[in-house]
Amino acid sequence: QVQLVESGGGSVQAGGSLRLSCTTSRYSYSSCMGWFRRAPGNEREQVASINSSGFTRYAESVKGRFTIFQDNAKATLYLQMNSLKLEDTAMYYCAAGRASGGVCYSGGFGYWGQGTQVTVSS
Repeated sequence: QVQLVESGGGSVQAGGSLRLSCTTSRYSYSSCMGWFRRAPGNEREQVASINSSGFTRYAESVKGRFTIFQDNAKATLYLQMNSLKLEDTAMYYCAAGRASGGVCYSGGFGYWGQGTQVTVSS
């Protein structure tokens, strides 16, 4: 069982930055770590992922603004979010799973945190 706990969400003005953190209980057993988000009325969206080799993938909507990275010694995953936009407002979830052919597809994630709210205002 993998336990994930997110933190770092909050309210920020458009153009600002936030850093989300996710601590895990069995970090080394997950070949994929990722961040997802869900805004009211929308489907869950894969925001960013990182595999055990450090290869990262991003949604087009966040490329160049968000960075996913990890600290293996602390078993912690991060999402640095810069230049935040109103449309980034959502509940953000940390997830862990298995890669397929080295790629972290959405369907490979089976463990989820409780979520942390990010609200961007004008």
